[in-house]
Amino acid sequence: MVRVSHKAEVSILGGHPWIYSGEICEVDGILVDGELVDVTSQKGRYLGTGFYNSHSKIRVRIISTNTNDKFDVAFFERRVRYAWDYRKTVMGDDLNCCRVIFGEADTFPGLTVDKFNDILVAQTLSLGIEKRKDTVFPLLYKVLNEDGMDIKGIYERNDQEIRELEGLEQNEGFYHIDGVPLPDSTSTVITENGIKYNVDFENGQKTGFFLDQKYNRLAVSKISKGKRVLDCFTHTGSFAFNAIAGGAESVCAVDISGDAIEMAKRNAELNGFTDKISYKTANVFDLLPNIPKEEKYDFVILDPPAFTKSRSTVDRAMRGYKEINLRAMKLLPRGGYLATCSCSHFMSDDLFRSMLRSAAFDAHVSLRQVEARRQGPDHPILWNVPETDYLKFYIFQVV
Repeated sequence: MVRVSHKAEVSILGGHPWIYSGEICEVDGILVDGELVDVTSQKGRYLGTGFYNSHSKIRVRIISTNTNDKFDVAFFERRVRYAWDYRKTVMGDDLNCCRVIFGEADTFPGLTVDKFNDILVAQTLSLGIEKRKDTVFPLLYKVLNEDGMDIKGIYERNDQEIRELEGLEQNEGFYHIDGVPLPDSTSTVITENGIKYNVDFENGQKTGFFLDQKYNRLAVSKISKGKRVLDCFTHTGSFAFNAIAGGAESVCAVDISGDAIEMAKRNAELNGFTDKISYKTANVFDLLPNIPKEEKYDFVILDPPAFTKSRSTVDRAMRGYKEINLRAMKLLPRGGYLATCSCSHFMSDDLFRSMLRSAAFDAHVSLRQVEARRQGPDHPILWNVPETDYLKFYIFQVV
């Protein structure tokens, strides 16, 4: 058992599941890393039960505040079913590719599970879940297949350095489920918004594909008809292809990575888009201020990687976001459109909006908001856990 500070007590009662090392006031008994520990206030009030890890700054990750819970197989099966039922409700039949488990938002701290067609790809970033994956992973396989999802296997993408902060080693590979043959390929094809993509879940970024922008891509598709589109940071070409599907006159896809451009080209071939798209392998920061005047665009899409992953680098990130947005606003004609986003939790919505106002002022334009969006509902936001709210996405007309 651990007793925590008043600050931690208030946080837990408010619904936040993390207890930091400096918030623990007293330890009673021998605690084992990765095992469950009860948490109480300094006055002895039960606050919850969570995974303990002395290696982590997040010393305890709460998984239940119910004194009656028994943390057996039935408990974790209920949690898996609850998460999957939620996806079926909010996604309807759109389940070919989606996030199945979103860490703390699904009370599986440190666990991410994405569904790519018939493969589940998992990242385990907490010791407590790592020790229970032999319970949780077969349950995921069981629950989804009982629902007709025809899951062939679970691939572990534990190649994140953050695992080392939990005292875990990095590793990759298929997880073995008794009686289930291992798949013979580390790629699959998904269909999102009616568009097909090759997903290399062994080598692709994160778990292999960014699912959180699914409906933001659809929003771009709806206003792309007749537009000349510049898709910056295209990665696998997803925004570019949605623009084409929406009837864009032309699309130019840009990425600094030659491998990303090659993947985008393969995806274009898969969808029959090769005659509607061109490519540039370039640094967007260098490209935007040097686009020739005769090369005209009336819709610019900015989907950069996270420019900041900590509070200490937010100011530098603000400068980066402002630079590309300012350049895009100057590039667009009056009446043109801009889709722009940030996927960093530390770049708050207030900061992002402030940056956009500043960029518009310096570009001598006004922004007419078309849409303000977040990540898809399969990446649920818990209002009492700000860390689950990370993606900001805006579409503007530049006037």
